[in-house]
Amino acid sequence: MGKGDPKKPTGKMSSYAFFVTQMPQSTSQFSEKCSERWKTMSAREKGKFEDMAKADEACYEREMKTYIPPKGETKRQFKDPSAPRRPPSAFFSFYSEYCPKIKGEHPSLSFGDVGKKLGEMWNNTADEKQPYEKNTAKLKEKYEKDIAGFPVLLVQLLPSPSQCCQINPS
Repeated sequence: MGKGDPKKPTGKMSSYAFFVTQMPQSTSQFSEKCSERWKTMSAREKGKFEDMAKADEACYEREMKTYIPPKGETKRQFKDPSAPRRPPSAFFSFYSEYCPKIKGEHPSLSFGDVGKKLGEMWNNTADEKQPYEKNTAKLKEKYEKDIAGFPVLLVQLLPSPSQCCQINPS
């Protein structure tokens, strides 16, 4: 089973989703047939499925009001845009330098093929790696110093609940 809370109410279904669940699944081009049938249906025929979707949405909203997520489950924290950025890897520095050259020599290569060619070049040359690895080490040291001197915490960036939601008891 996927990650997440198994007790959490399932998501809302659209009217089209209800329609698809009632279609026979014997054809090989099932999606195409459903899509064609849905497009040709009248608003009256679709109304049955739209009513089912509205009822499902109301049920979902009702269940979500009483749903309490388990402790420890937090929402994704956003990075501070003014925080120092991590330095690129040695390979990425190499890639940035050689990519335009490879694209110039072989303009018909796809993005993936350029990456494969540069990967092969990187693996086959030990001598050319040294300057990129040294530069990356210097950039990493600078990043470590910058991040250590960056005292702003995410919690300090967020407004307090009293600032967010002012409730008037009147």
